[in-house]
Amino acid sequence: MSEPTWGERYAGSLMNTFGPPKTTLVRGQGAHVWDADGKEYVDFLGGIAVNALGHAHPALVEAVSTQMSTLGHISNFFASEPQVELAEKLLSLLGAPGKVFFTNSGAEANEAAFKLTRRTGRTHVVAAEGGFHGRTMGALALTSKEAYRAPFEPLPGDVTFVPYGDQDALAAAVTDRTAAILLEPIQGEAGVVMPPDGYLATARAIADEHGALLWFDEVQTGVGRTGRWFAHETSGVTPDIVTLAKGLAGGFPIGACIGVGAAGAMLEPGNHGTTFGGNPVACAAALAVIATIESEHLLEHVTVLGQKLRDGLAADPRVTEVRGEGLLVGLDLSAPVSAHVAAAAMAHGFIINNPTPGRIRLAPPLVLTTDDVDALLAAWPAILDDAMAAGS
Repeated sequence: MSEPTWGERYAGSLMNTFGPPKTTLVRGQGAHVWDADGKEYVDFLGGIAVNALGHAHPALVEAVSTQMSTLGHISNFFASEPQVELAEKLLSLLGAPGKVFFTNSGAEANEAAFKLTRRTGRTHVVAAEGGFHGRTMGALALTSKEAYRAPFEPLPGDVTFVPYGDQDALAAAVTDRTAAILLEPIQGEAGVVMPPDGYLATARAIADEHGALLWFDEVQTGVGRTGRWFAHETSGVTPDIVTLAKGLAGGFPIGACIGVGAAGAMLEPGNHGTTFGGNPVACAAALAVIATIESEHLLEHVTVLGQKLRDGLAADPRVTEVRGEGLLVGLDLSAPVSAHVAAAAMAHGFIINNPTPGRIRLAPPLVLTTDDVDALLAAWPAILDDAMAAGS
């Protein structure tokens, strides 16, 4: 009797929340990974915008190893140097005074922000259709997708969903009982949907008119992903709340809820807590990621390489639209064959994502190289050929 495969062992021991895995990965280097059969892939998904420095980056390995050998975990009865330094650094990058609450994930960061909005004395939140904010009960209440929500209703209520980018609908939904407006500066899970010009500024004005908080979920777009520290920077808007996670520590679990100005003082002792949030190792990892982005000039690199990638993908007529900023890229296909495109890409040695039947999403490591992009663009016509044939 043959030994069970990794896939069979996975199916026999893990809850079926993700479906069968595409393959079993065993190691990575830069933007490349290898599976248990030795096949190499260029990782254009980056753990869904998480592996900012790719895999096994020496700065991240060193930071985690050194911190773990020094001080691995303390309770939040105590402070640690990495925790304080990271909070100060995030506020500096944001360019606004405030306070930070550290968590372990984006969903948890959004849970903290959701609780913060209740401290206004109001309960109503206006969020966008197509937005994704996590799968915990609170975060799920803020996520519009019916398939995610229906099995777990009733969810925490008093949430109104409006079409993303529709300024009139946003203005009509927000009232003097609204606690917060929640938006992604670029919608990631929906397939990299860009806001219309002026939309975020209009949201700021609407929030101000009604005394509501403006909350930007930058879990996927933050920490250099778009060629800027925060995607909302291009709007000139200062939000009241920013949530971060994913790429912040390059693969080490961390999230952050930043309350800007007065919002930073709204959660008081006893209002919220976490055992692992602000862990010294996670904070050291995040500091290493930020320092590496700065020292390796990755914001500029991401901007230039992202433009090359988008231009190259758009050159094929079977791609009807390409969107995004930096290395967060979404594209529409001329046929609903995105699952076949993702499968064909894997066969050709590239990992990409199909968030909807007609869309592809790319969120590779910020250390992606020009050679990596050239390799995908060279294979792109054949990938589409295979996908179109499989979907016909």
